[in-house]
Amino acid sequence: MSSTDCISVLGGWEGYSPREVRRKEPPGQHPQIWIELIPLADGILRCSGCREVASGVHETTRRVVRDLPILNADTFLVVHRRRVLCPRCGPCLEELSWLARYSRVTRRLAESVARLCQCLALKHAATFFRLSWDQVKAIDKTSLEQRLGPVDLTGIEVIAMDEFALHKGHRYATVIVDPRSKRVLWVGRGHTRESVRPFFELLGEGRKRLKAVVMDMNAAYEQEVRHHCPQVKIVFDLFHVVAKYGREVIGRVRVDEANRVRQDPGARKVIKSSLWLLLRNRENLRNEEERIRLNELLAANRNLLIVYVLKEELKQLWGTRSPWQAYRFWKQWYRQAMQSGIEALMRFARRLKPYLRGILAHSVWPLHTSLLEGINNKIKVIKRIAYGFRDDEYFFLKIRAAFPGIPG
Repeated sequence: MSSTDCISVLGGWEGYSPREVRRKEPPGQHPQIWIELIPLADGILRCSGCREVASGVHETTRRVVRDLPILNADTFLVVHRRRVLCPRCGPCLEELSWLARYSRVTRRLAESVARLCQCLALKHAATFFRLSWDQVKAIDKTSLEQRLGPVDLTGIEVIAMDEFALHKGHRYATVIVDPRSKRVLWVGRGHTRESVRPFFELLGEGRKRLKAVVMDMNAAYEQEVRHHCPQVKIVFDLFHVVAKYGREVIGRVRVDEANRVRQDPGARKVIKSSLWLLLRNRENLRNEEERIRLNELLAANRNLLIVYVLKEELKQLWGTRSPWQAYRFWKQWYRQAMQSGIEALMRFARRLKPYLRGILAHSVWPLHTSLLEGINNKIKVIKRIAYGFRDDEYFFLKIRAAFPGIPG
């Protein structure tokens, strides 16, 4: 076997054979291998647009294409690219199995770049292959579009919705997930009614199949869901309610109680430093010392004891599996909150009351957004690895690729 035949077999450039191979080592640059490829006379010519058999060659042009590096050298192919005469499309590029239409890199190089981009930032992948940042980004985006394709929304009955920070400055995006398969269904910029409307339009007739939606207490989400899917049960998640309770009740009462004893610096310091003790679940306290501190604090301050006990009781509301039992539990909790005389607690109870239907729905649909919180954390990692994204469409494709769902 001649050297050119050997290179042709190893290269796998179907329909082409090498005419000349040269190795260059420019001063101050990485070594390069240049391979000139000429088309074989035999073989079927096909149009890259419609894949129809072409009647002949319209013209031949030279195109420089990058291939995978070999022998510690960057590989450049000088391809004599043919435009064929297609009876349907007219003059069109010849279809090649190893080179995409209009591409300046071979398919195998593009696949290698896309695989590397799954774990590295674009900058590092570009440095590794000695390609431009824009070229690597275009390769990875095209690969993601081809691999993911349009999202399949058939059979979706339950969804979870949440927002995440897109950039600094209170700019947000919305992510919608199938909690059963753990698959990201849709990502869009913004967290208003208009922002999530395209998802329900994309869902089409599938809106009638939706049975439940779990979310935080976002009024915009709730209104849009009820507009498109009036039959759906909206479920409000425990995590966001308790977090809101911690900010608006425990945090406020702690500050008020610290100000009340400002004449006693020792007592004020104890109360001011107790925020995380009051917010943390009792079973998550780190040691016996923290348990003793918490018990002493609650024993010494009536208002902190009330808001702490009612926080624990409020969490139990999400543990019931009967709507009637949950409603009775809520009435008891609401009465205790309104009788406490603590303004921050009473205000929170009044504000929570309009969301009661979504809270009680948890007893029938025990859904939560903990999956979404985990997804949001992974989104932060994706953003940090990439040093941020300027292209929302590309960013959202990366998110979908990171959460393809559980097979089957």
